Amino acid sequence: MLPLLRSRLQAEILTLVLLGPDQEWSLTGLASRTGASVSSVQREITRAEQAGVVGSRRLGNVRLVKAADSPLTGPLTELLLRSFGPRQVLAEELEGVEGIDRAYLFGSWAARYAGEAGRPPADLDVLVIGAPDRDELDDAAQRAASRLAREVNVTIRSPAWWQEGTDGFHADVTRRPAVPLFSKDGTG
Repeated sequence: MLPLLRSRLQAEILTLVLLGPDQEWSLTGLASRTGASVSSVQREITRAEQAGVVGSRRLGNVRLVKAADSPLTGPLTELLLRSFGPRQVLAEELEGVEGIDRAYLFGSWAARYAGEAGRPPADLDVLVIGAPDRDELDDAAQRAASRLAREVNVTIRSPAWWQEGTDGFHADVTRRPAVPLFSKDGTG
């Protein structure tokens, strides 16, 4: 997907804004979620607004941004959902599940996201660290799979395994790209 867009930052910002069309984002909020500077976010939002895919308004000193009602918004949202959306959709669905300390996308999707060459991923591999209710976790994974039109495979491991694991799976997961979805303590 990245060759269609100017940058990964542009894709991440548009994914956040377009996948939540009724939500308004401050530039500071977008910068915080993407790890970018406010000035970089402002430049990308200005470009997107000029293209007609986002709109903004001022509330005091704060510039609030949301998806625009445009013929471009629907198709672009669909492309972003399929390519960059897994990170956001999975985070949204999993954050409400009690007992999850942290969660990561790993495997082929994370590898492509990190820029490794290869075939487009057909499914999504998620590593959950903690002790969640399995039924609640399965429900969240099913909702995400439905929204993303991709199979979601969840693996659960304990915090002790995450810190001290010595098996082959631990070695593989920790040496390859993993994309943080969220962590309860904010460390990723």
